[in-house]
Amino acid sequence: MILIAERLITQQLITNEASRIDVLRLDLVHPHVSGNKWFKLKLNLKEAIQQGKTTLLTFGGAYSNHIAATAFAAEKSGLKSIGVIRGEVQNAANSTLSKANELGMQLHFVDREIYKRKDDLNFLDTLNEKFGDFYLVPEGGNNMLGAAGCKGMIEPFPEYDYLLCACGTGTTFAGMMLGKQKHQVLIGINVLKGENQLVLEANQMLRNMRQGGEVEVMGNEALDNELLEHSCITDRYAFSGYAGFDQALIDFKAQFEKEHQLPLDYVYTTKLFYAAFDLLGKKKFKKNTSVLIVHSGGLQGNAGFEKRYHHKLRR
Repeated sequence: MILIAERLITQQLITNEASRIDVLRLDLVHPHVSGNKWFKLKLNLKEAIQQGKTTLLTFGGAYSNHIAATAFAAEKSGLKSIGVIRGEVQNAANSTLSKANELGMQLHFVDREIYKRKDDLNFLDTLNEKFGDFYLVPEGGNNMLGAAGCKGMIEPFPEYDYLLCACGTGTTFAGMMLGKQKHQVLIGINVLKGENQLVLEANQMLRNMRQGGEVEVMGNEALDNELLEHSCITDRYAFSGYAGFDQALIDFKAQFEKEHQLPLDYVYTTKLFYAAFDLLGKKKFKKNTSVLIVHSGGLQGNAGFEKRYHHKLRR
């Protein structure tokens, strides 16, 4: 199995009389298995090997960070890999999928309607008939092993009062909920539209992993209080949705990177840091507290965003 040194490096972002804000630079964990991707994959890799599986199968878009990470991790672990890709076969020429294919990943393209069936057991049976026996890693590593792997990201940092992360599937958030201390408040910034839908999914995963017990994840309503006092997931910073174009975010990204010399991706971390600064400006954090923002990597996906919106970005 591939071994990656889990470089948990923090970088100071802001320190003033009222607050301390640091960044957990998961984008520096590994050049190919970047950010939170390694943490979501590592226990799945271990389980696949223990089950005697020789092939991983997973799902993702044409510029998926998860696809890129899975291809590399599988190859280095001596496993074959299959990527079920949402989109057209001509996308195979892009940088993400070309590299995945170079690492030995077999690419299987499906249209968007078929891709929506990725969790359907009948569809998975057809994939099993086509490709033979495989170990399934859900899109984005979204299963209990993925969440359990993310627990270790945050356990070494009990001194922070607030933790912030971007959310797509809610896997990282669920893992951080399991790894955080009782006094810590975890804020998930949902990059997709859908008020409180991800809250339901995260709570269900936590119930399954905890086998009952109290689950304290709230939704947008947590932001309506004067101060943030409860762990929550909010979609109030989703803007136009997943991978949508929003000039306010583009401007924020450019200014932030210029000021802090810290690269962001368009889809996840730009919204995360925009939200963090907005919440700070609205004085939603208690005074004299410390905040840790989790930079989940994903920088290789910037190429896809820039290709899609190159006309707008040139303005």
